[in-house]
Amino acid sequence: MNWLPLFNDPNVLIAAVVGCIMALAIVVSVWRVWRQRFTRSQLHRSIRQIGLDARQDVLVPDGMGGWLHVEFLLLTPQGVLIVELRDIRGNLFGGDQMSQWTVMDGPRRSTFLNPQSALFDRVAAVKALAGELPVEGRLVFSRRSVFPKGLPNWTMMLESLQTQYPRLDAATRADLIARQREPWDALCATLTDGGPMPGPSFLREVFLS
Repeated sequence: MNWLPLFNDPNVLIAAVVGCIMALAIVVSVWRVWRQRFTRSQLHRSIRQIGLDARQDVLVPDGMGGWLHVEFLLLTPQGVLIVELRDIRGNLFGGDQMSQWTVMDGPRRSTFLNPQSALFDRVAAVKALAGELPVEGRLVFSRRSVFPKGLPNWTMMLESLQTQYPRLDAATRADLIARQREPWDALCATLTDGGPMPGPSFLREVFLS
């Protein structure tokens, strides 16, 4: 079949160019979404590795018949650490007394609720179940976030968290886990697998990103 006459038709050429552009846009979008998801999985892995043991996306009884979602529950040499990860791009402005925190990302401006109160609720719920284990909580931000006016209380950057809890050799880890095994197992027995917080599907991210 001779295809040359088709390519002499301007409408065919326009349709071919448009089709190629759309296909390229879809490929680029798929790659971007895949890269974002891969980066998130690496962030989650780096946080889990900080703990001697770790639980992710669990539900903790709130003492009033309900449940609170905890993103990361880590056993550390100092006790239990609750980590709520925030991977937000831009300059962040927030404070202990501010009900809303602000994100400035280029020309875009948005706000979100001060996350400290929700963190305190999670710390209190876990403390009620942790027995003799000390419990602390931190709001941890990825390197995409910048706090030009300084970090509010109970917040820290991921790099600082990794510095505060360096990797230990296998023998030291085993010894520390053994010392805290009984109360840690008792705490974990009260938890329910909550699964990750709901988010858009892969295809939805591709076509709406």
